[in-house]
Formats: sequence, C-alpha cells, structure tokens
Amino acid sequence: MPARLEHVNIAVPDPKATAAVLNQLFDWTIRWEGAALGTGYSVHVGTDDDYIALYNPGHDMKPPAAKYRHWAGLNHIGVVVEDLDATEARVRKAGFTPQEHANYEPGRRFYFDGPDGVEYEVVAYT
Repeated sequence: MPARLEHVNIAVPDPKATAAVLNQLFDWTIRWEGAALGTGYSVHVGTDDDYIALYNPGHDMKPPAAKYRHWAGLNHIGVVVEDLDATEARVRKAGFTPQEHANYEPGRRFYFDGPDGVEYEVVAYT
C-alpha cells in the first residue's frame, strides 16, 4: 500500500476562527484541539481520514511570504468536493472571492484566498 497524506500543519493567527470558517465551507469537523509545541495552540480540522493542523505558536508571527516565490513556501491547499457549484456558493456567501476557474482533465476547479491569506484550490472530479 502506498503512503498517504494524513495532514498539513500551517501557522495561523487564530486557529479556532480559521477552523470555524473551514468547517462551514467544507463540512469538516474539529478532530482535536489543545496545547501544542512550546506555548502554542492547535486545532485539527478535517475528516476522520485527513486534516489540516491549524497552529498558533503563542507569540508574534511574521506576515506570510509571497506565494509561488519561496522554497518550502505554502502555495495552496487542494480540497476535493462533490459539488463544486454548491461549495463555490458557500465560499461567496462567506465573503471570499472565487477566481481562476478552469475545466481540466479530469475535473473542474477554482481558487480562493481564505482565512489568513491561505489559498485553497477547490476541485471536483465529477
């Protein structure tokens, strides 16, 4: 069996607030939350199989680096949904702007900058 990706850990200013938005947009749940590395705090949000660990280190953070321009930088997080149009409607209702729509083999997608400036690619393979 090949390895599978279980989670991605990203630093955010307010893990609870970001988790609430992601739960609303993607029908996810909080898997765990609590004290983390150092004086930090984490919220794990996603499904039973995979999640995003939202981490705040408990001290001031620097602003994010420009996407697509730095080694080891986070460019975007890809999320697969069943109903792209319904998810796009939720994204718009939450105040985010979908962009860069595309049909490509084997699906359709759009991107949006979500909470904390993190870019999400939303894709449906139906």
